[in-house]
Amino acid sequence: MTRLQLSDPIDRAHAAAGRIRFSGLGTLLLLAMAGCLESPTDPSGRVNEITRLPRALSAAETELIGASNRFAFDLVAQANHPSTNLFLSPLSASMALGMTMNGAAGETWNQMRDVLGFGGLAEEEMNAAYKSLLELLVGLDPAVETALGNSVWTREGFPVHADFLAAVRETFDAEVAELDFASPSASARINGWVKAATNGRIDDIVPAVIPPAVVMYLINAIYFKAPWTFRFDPSDTRTQPFHLADGSTRTVSLMTLRGDLPYQENDRFQAVDLPYGGSAFSMTILLPGPEVSVDDLAVSLDAAKWQDIADNFHETNLLLFLPRFRMAYERKLNDDLAALGMVDAFDQRADLTRLSPVAGLWISSVKQKSWVDVDEEGTEAAAATVVDIRETSSGPVIRADRPFLFFIRERLSGTILFVGKIANPPAD
Repeated sequence: MTRLQLSDPIDRAHAAAGRIRFSGLGTLLLLAMAGCLESPTDPSGRVNEITRLPRALSAAETELIGASNRFAFDLVAQANHPSTNLFLSPLSASMALGMTMNGAAGETWNQMRDVLGFGGLAEEEMNAAYKSLLELLVGLDPAVETALGNSVWTREGFPVHADFLAAVRETFDAEVAELDFASPSASARINGWVKAATNGRIDDIVPAVIPPAVVMYLINAIYFKAPWTFRFDPSDTRTQPFHLADGSTRTVSLMTLRGDLPYQENDRFQAVDLPYGGSAFSMTILLPGPEVSVDDLAVSLDAAKWQDIADNFHETNLLLFLPRFRMAYERKLNDDLAALGMVDAFDQRADLTRLSPVAGLWISSVKQKSWVDVDEEGTEAAAATVVDIRETSSGPVIRADRPFLFFIRERLSGTILFVGKIANPPAD
């Protein structure tokens, strides 16, 4: 397993998990009010504020960050559904698909590049930017713990191009292993790798019995754990109603924080930026205005609007109420990615000829599992994305995705027992 890790948190006790009592969407209330924030450490041990990167970004890195943000909002727009929770890691999905791109060719490669938002970047530029940007982010804030891992698991005896393996090892520092997929120990080892990479927060990313058609899994795992720069006092946490979109309420534990924080508001939302550690990382919260639904706000955002929000915070003395929450989430991303334009990879049109000399490979699924825990002391989050590569049989491909007839018969006598037509399949 490849594990790139920052320094341990300044105080692991302050970043401990397991204190969340409520699962659900977060909300906040911001009011102008006098008060002061308290630092998580005393003056002698306080983390120095991080105000700039240790080096300038390259042009390719800048393009990669823009691509990642565009992909993030495109993915949210597709995955969002009214009145349901959502928690995804666009970075994890981008890295898993970025590895897979090194085995794609032709229109499949073009569609993947466009969906990931890379524009006109060449593959060499994308790979170099992935590698250098990850090296830059790791170690940026010594108060924050993060782990990034990539791995490629292949079926025993399945031929894989050496160039592909070299690319994922060099760019993504991926662990590569060949396993007997028919053995129960194979899924146990893969799931164990993911569990270790996410500090035990994500497991069972692949099934206990690996389907016979699967020839490869490409996996990214990401783990994040950080203390708030200014922590909520648990004694100020109160049980309060949370107002759902349908007008009903639910009882939650609202945390309270008073003081100067980056803030902005307009007729569509209030926004507050909550820093972690030395302030290189933060949680930005957008609270829709009274006449704006959270779903309308979500789908209205894009990378340009997000940049405008990020550039317009100003220190404001305020009172913040935020619920503690813990949430596990899982989503198959096939339909979302197809809707964004990555269509060929999911059927017989897929061109993965740079991955293996075996013909007929395709992506069966792109699945992500994620987990987040927010309490008075900080945030812990994890995600894993798996790309499932399968082998198509060498015979004809039949896709019954248009009207068809069917018959139930006794073969020896030739007797037809039933006949049917499917013109409008009923919903599952």
